[in-house]
Amino acid sequence: MTYKNRLDGRKIDETRKITAKAGVIKKADGSAFFKIGKTWAYAAVYGPKDFHPRFMQDPTKGVLRFTYAMMPFSGMGERVRPGPNRRAKEIGMVSGNALKKVVNLDDFPNAVVDVVVELPQADAGSRCAGICAASIALADAGIPMTDMVAAVAAGVVDDTVCLDLTYEEEHYPEFAKEKVDSEDVADIPVAVIPSTGEVTLLQMDGIMKKEQLIDAIKLAKKKCNEIAEIQKAAIHEKYKGN
Repeated sequence: MTYKNRLDGRKIDETRKITAKAGVIKKADGSAFFKIGKTWAYAAVYGPKDFHPRFMQDPTKGVLRFTYAMMPFSGMGERVRPGPNRRAKEIGMVSGNALKKVVNLDDFPNAVVDVVVELPQADAGSRCAGICAASIALADAGIPMTDMVAAVAAGVVDDTVCLDLTYEEEHYPEFAKEKVDSEDVADIPVAVIPSTGEVTLLQMDGIMKKEQLIDAIKLAKKKCNEIAEIQKAAIHEKYKGN
């Protein structure tokens, strides 16, 4: 292990500070705010409602539609191009698939539940923050769910497995304080259903060894259990006393 002292002083199995709130957008059926470090995600849920165009309806159950967007100046790197783009569509698709495992829309045939996630600020881990916010927002909207879905990224920096990489760590050779032994950096977003341990999202950007991949997934799954408790606490905080 060569990367022993993280750039922001955290331990290798420590995430940035997390804040979660439910019911932050009044005109939405359900909403949430999820912040991890400098990455902020807002999620709004609308529906169930009639699905248009009609040819996309499912007569056996409702459809979950996930829209993801980063604001133009939200990123730590280059300016994000406004409007739909290939990356946003891909993240929206995999994020929606990560949530479908716990959402039950059998009682809403021909309907759609829209989940809209926007990030005004992002410092890596944006899709995981979006999934966490969306899970809280779905619960806030009263959509039938079997569990929350929690998500966090793990990765490898200079041959060391770490949890919740920042933008600087994802670009470690550029920001390292001294010459590094390895320029390899990999990032793995992981989403988990805490009650079953089922992984609903697993992607990898970069190259790592098999043993590192296994360690990274274990690290992320363990932390997802803790994140799920934060998500549930956000719901409880909104509705306590009601």
